[in-house]
Amino acid sequence: MIFKRDQLTLGLILGFIAPVFGLFGYYLLKFRLFTLKEFFQVLGMQPSLLTGIISLALIANAVVFTLYINAHKDKTAKGIFIATCMYALAALFVKWAL
Repeated sequence: MIFKRDQLTLGLILGFIAPVFGLFGYYLLKFRLFTLKEFFQVLGMQPSLLTGIISLALIANAVVFTLYINAHKDKTAKGIFIATCMYALAALFVKWAL
């Protein structure tokens, strides 16, 4: 089972995939009246909205990180943390550069 593994690579993969699920969760909660294409067009036109949504999508990483920390899978949790930091840096870049 994937939850039993303790690998940095697994953590990086989970850390990059979980926010994508968080993004689609946010889409389903707040933008379900729009098509996915329209949703991404709005994100492209409003970088400030993109920054906020990235930040909210990282909540999914917090959940996965907590699960692996509580299971004492520290290498996997470290990978999730690294991916979270990379997403956070990307959000800051989008906020300040665009």
